[in-house]
Amino acid sequence: MAGVGIKLNRIFNKRSLASSLYGIACSISYTIAPMLVVIGCLLLMFEVLGFDSVGMLERELFSCTILYIFIFALLTSSPFNSVLSKYMADHIYTEEYDDIRPCIFFGLACCLLLAAFLGIPFYLHEYFVGQVPAYYVFTSFMCFLSLALVFCAMIFNSILKAYKSISIYFISGMLTTFLLSLLFRYVLGMSITYSMLLALTIGFLLIAVLEMSHALKYFKNNSFRYRPVAKTFKRYWKLVVANFGYTLGLFAHNFVFWTHPWQLIVVNTYVCNQPYDMATCIAMFTNISASTFFISRVEMHFHEHYADYMNAVIGGKLDTIEKAKNRMFRTLANQLLSLVRLQFCVTIVIFLIANIILPVMGCSGVTMQIYPLMAVGYFMSFLYYSLMLYLYYFNDLSGAAMSSVIFAVVSAAGSFLAMELPVIWYGLGFTLASLAAFTFSYFRLRWIEKRLDHFIFCRGSIIDKGVGKKPPSLVYSR
Repeated sequence: MAGVGIKLNRIFNKRSLASSLYGIACSISYTIAPMLVVIGCLLLMFEVLGFDSVGMLERELFSCTILYIFIFALLTSSPFNSVLSKYMADHIYTEEYDDIRPCIFFGLACCLLLAAFLGIPFYLHEYFVGQVPAYYVFTSFMCFLSLALVFCAMIFNSILKAYKSISIYFISGMLTTFLLSLLFRYVLGMSITYSMLLALTIGFLLIAVLEMSHALKYFKNNSFRYRPVAKTFKRYWKLVVANFGYTLGLFAHNFVFWTHPWQLIVVNTYVCNQPYDMATCIAMFTNISASTFFISRVEMHFHEHYADYMNAVIGGKLDTIEKAKNRMFRTLANQLLSLVRLQFCVTIVIFLIANIILPVMGCSGVTMQIYPLMAVGYFMSFLYYSLMLYLYYFNDLSGAAMSSVIFAVVSAAGSFLAMELPVIWYGLGFTLASLAAFTFSYFRLRWIEKRLDHFIFCRGSIIDKGVGKKPPSLVYSR
């Protein structure tokens, strides 16, 4: 993300109203625009195609299908994204461009294999036990695979700093989705829900193809060296744990509450908890602006001081190194405090608006009782993710992995305990998980600050590591 910070710095440094508005628009397009485009497309299809007129069973089946596709596509792609990103960035830096295609193909193959391994038994169960038509089940499975490909291919384009292209691809894909849904419904006479599902499948597949073609056009040669990519996963397994643990923690509390007596079981296959899931969704959108603030106000300032410190390490004197280090951590602390203050103000405003508007729109009762504490939990979770990215900056993979494990475990265990409490406390498990992970990451960064010299100067080795007989411990004898 450092490249984003550099570009945004150039925009905001012009210090004009137009440049500030353009910088904010760029920040949104780099972070949350693809998600907003997909949600906007779904809402537009609901309105134009008359989703409210669909029977309850058919409506719930479609809603649960989309919910499962998004959640498990994120989960199946998350173990690979960080490692593939690092491998690709390292080889671009060393100008070993022929090794990029093996990285892309290996990553996509692993993502598809894991998605198929998890998806095939589930969708077979939906067909045989849920008695859902085969064409609907197969389309759902293909939509799941297509979205997993989209999430995986996004990583390769992010490394190439093609954030604007990613947004354009999502806009193109969702525009195609909307037009196809009209064609399937009003020309071919398909049902409303299947028109939307088939159109989404084609739209996601189009986005994945566009992302892949954009990434591959930069790297035309293939070294066919797939083994080093596999070894990278073994070497950086902590990155796998860190990214997967964080993603799992975001949904573990939902999985727990799907076992609650309020659970809704659709076609003996899909399980959900509508009041809790709706409160989770609203709370996430209440705090989604934190991603934009983190990019536009934190990383673009911190990266400059981080680069100054690294340049001082390479060619500076001791006092220059110490001054650069102190300035870097002072900037980190100031920008984190700024992020907390700004996001807190935005969260309060959105929270008040939501409490006024949502009951009018029919979202009230249990959902609005769960929402306040859940909003606090997502506020803390976005702050925790910012700290985890800083742990990546300092190559503290152990700290990032431990924080994500804490996040996932406390999210699940705390939610089991929260189910025994009154409704207003149902979000306590996720809130405690976010607070625990944030606290651990904060003190881990403080620990790194005190031992930064060790992290920078003592990580190398005098001789190359190898496999074989250990040399004798006696070095010299008089």
